Amino acid sequence: MSSGADLFVVCKQCGSEVSPYITECPYCGHRLRRRAPKLPRAGAPGRARGRGSRMRSLLAPGRAWRARGRPDTAPAFGGARFGGGRPHATIVLVGAGCAAWIASRAEPVVNVKLAIIGPLGGDWWRLLSSQFAYGNGVYAFSALVTVGLFGWLLERRHGPVVVLALFLGAGVIGGLLALAVYPFPVLSGANAGALALLAAWAAPEWRAGNSGPYDDADLLGAAAIAALLLALPFAIYGVSWLAGVSGGALGFLVGLGLGRLAEREP
Repeated sequence: MSSGADLFVVCKQCGSEVSPYITECPYCGHRLRRRAPKLPRAGAPGRARGRGSRMRSLLAPGRAWRARGRPDTAPAFGGARFGGGRPHATIVLVGAGCAAWIASRAEPVVNVKLAIIGPLGGDWWRLLSSQFAYGNGVYAFSALVTVGLFGWLLERRHGPVVVLALFLGAGVIGGLLALAVYPFPVLSGANAGALALLAAWAAPEWRAGNSGPYDDADLLGAAAIAALLLALPFAIYGVSWLAGVSGGALGFLVGLGLGRLAEREP
């Protein structure tokens, strides 16, 4: 028997008024129900799950994640949880970059075949292959570590399709911008893709930090890594600052959109 608009129920054994969200009476131990009812979710009216909901499910398989906090199963950048399934897309991207780096050490002409050096002349595949060409060890280490770290974090949130599409898309857009701006562009490496993944991870974290109290240590670390990648073009030949900036901007916008999409998940 319920009373007071379900504010309490009356125990049939002892007659005490108890919460409707418990299974046993705290006064006499009588079992009220087999399982406690679900608590109503404030501000979350039910919605029919249509094509939009299915698309959000594909883009955000980690439904427990929300931009305003991290669940226990999500990896943390500053401290250190990286459990769960393997990030296959991130492993492929980092592995391809490492393989190209090793091959270029054995045969330097590999970088010439992969990188963008001057107009494409019909070799449009270089927009993709140039992202795995590294002529400098510091650049290769910085970019691949960034791809590995933030690709992992982003893949845990949104899955491998987002990581691959964002990485490759940022590199292609950066290459097209360099070709449009410079008469003889020289472009190599994954600074565009790395900054895109970093910015996509940081965007919802930054938004959550602007909405209330938040530990910004992780964002400061991400900002330091981004600053290093943005400074490399001024010290290493063949690294495009334009590609890096465009990749970071693309990643930031995509990250904000994915964060809002994840927040709407029931």
